[in-house]
Amino acid sequence: MSGAGKTREGAAGAGEGAAAILLRYLQEQNRPHSAQDAFGNLQREHGLGKTAVVKALEQLAQQGKIKEKVYGKQKIYFPDQDRFGSVNDSELKGLDNEISELSCKVQTLQQNCRHMESELKELKGSMTTPEMVKEIEELKKDCANYTEKLERIKSAANHVTPEEKEKVYNEKKLYCREWRRRKRMATELLDAILEGYPKSKKQFFEEVGIETDEDFNVTLPTV
Repeated sequence: MSGAGKTREGAAGAGEGAAAILLRYLQEQNRPHSAQDAFGNLQREHGLGKTAVVKALEQLAQQGKIKEKVYGKQKIYFPDQDRFGSVNDSELKGLDNEISELSCKVQTLQQNCRHMESELKELKGSMTTPEMVKEIEELKKDCANYTEKLERIKSAANHVTPEEKEKVYNEKKLYCREWRRRKRMATELLDAILEGYPKSKKQFFEEVGIETDEDFNVTLPTV
């Protein structure tokens, strides 16, 4: 047999395999599918190419094994419903009950999955045991350093007594109060001068050489 003949036989075999896979899939699903739908759902599991899927569906439709409907530019394929036996009301009710039970199970599984995803996210954000051990060791070193520093401070001979601290605090209040008083007096004096000054306040300060607290970003402390 020539190479071309073998190639045609291989292609035919592959086409028959794709047709069988698609026929079984459509009968199991028993709902309409486009060629793209079937290709997307079967590509990973069976490795079918888009062209093979289209040809197999058209072949099955020509053989009358499935039905084909054309909507605009798209073709829809579904199993021949005449091949399925009729179902009575009792069987339909049983199927409805089964669907309801399966739906409940799906909801429960989805809730469990969300719960486990939340736990997994929390665990990923937590420290591992080696990380916690390392963190504890670093904290112990910090504590030891702070303890040593505290002991050095306690043993120092140049501590400030409460009386000395109170004296410094009172002096600070006195100087701040005097600072505020003198600033107020200077402001009132300058305002009086500026009433008869023909230029702006800024020009006057530049000519006289006056520097203000604001020029040096100095704020009067609140005591």
